[in-house]
Parts: sequence; C-alpha cells; structure tokens
Amino acid sequence: MFRSALKPSHTAALAALATAATLFAPASHAAPAAPPVYVHMNGANMFLENVVAVRPGQKVVFVDEDTGPHTIIGYNPLTGKTSTRFNGAVQGTPGPGHPVSTYTISFPKTGLQFYYCSVHAELVKEPGGRTVPKKRPTVHGFGDPMAGLIIVTTDRRLLAENPPTSREKILPNYFGG
Repeated sequence: MFRSALKPSHTAALAALATAATLFAPASHAAPAAPPVYVHMNGANMFLENVVAVRPGQKVVFVDEDTGPHTIIGYNPLTGKTSTRFNGAVQGTPGPGHPVSTYTISFPKTGLQFYYCSVHAELVKEPGGRTVPKKRPTVHGFGDPMAGLIIVTTDRRLLAENPPTSREKILPNYFGG
C-alpha cells in the first residue's frame, strides 16, 4: 500500500500554497482574435487586394461581389504543385443586396501563400523553372492574371500596410458582373 511521506502539517501547508498561487497568479489573457482580412473579387476578374499580410491564424475571407464564380487555389511557385488545403470556390452573387459567397482560410505558420483563380488564370512554367499564373487567353477582364499573395507574418509594419478595403466585408459600389 502507498504511504505518503508528507506529514499532515506539510500537506496542509502545500494546500495553502496551491490555493494562494491560484488566487494571486496573473490571469492568462489570450490576445483578442485579429479581425479578418477581406479580399474582394468583381467582374474585372481580379483580386482587388492581391497582396495582403495576416498574422498566423488570422482569417482571410475571399468575397465574391461578381455574378460569376471564382476559385481560390494555393500553389507553390517553385514546383507548380497546387494545394489540397488552400483550395476554395465561391459562387457568383445575383446582384447588389444579395448575400455574397465567401471562402475563408487561415494559415498557422509564417510564410508566403501564393494563389490564383483557375477559372481565369492558368499556371505556366517560365524559363528558369518558376511557375506563375497567366491570364487565360479566352477570358475577359484586365490583362493581369487573377492571382495574389498572402504574407503570413508577425511583422507589424507589413500588417499595417494592408489596403483600407481589406477591413470591410462588403464594398459599396464595387459589385459588378
């Protein structure tokens, strides 16, 4: 049978210390969750905020203010391999005032997260081996491919550089299809 080596007086003293430690221990306050960063799409077939910075774990919300659907697919520019985790789709929105389709993701570690819309761009290997998105020849819109970059960082200067539109879920007068 197990016998405690502590005397009753020691046990009482340890219990008192444990109670005091609990009462006077600093409260553990988790940092408030950072608000999401929004990336908007409309009929121009581009990501309005094509480069944003977020903290590890902070949500990035892709908002489709277009009548047409889009995909948001992560890829590695060194290998051309697409991501199975960073792989979303948003449906078109019938018009202003209707609920918009969104896709939300967050990344647990710092790093660079490249992405593109496979409806409007395709991955092409450039001389030198790097893979980049290029605008599909049959797609209307601006000449740029529908692609972007999320910088996952703890650098406060980079985090402060996000465009003001990245703080709003719905942009007034931005809808277009």
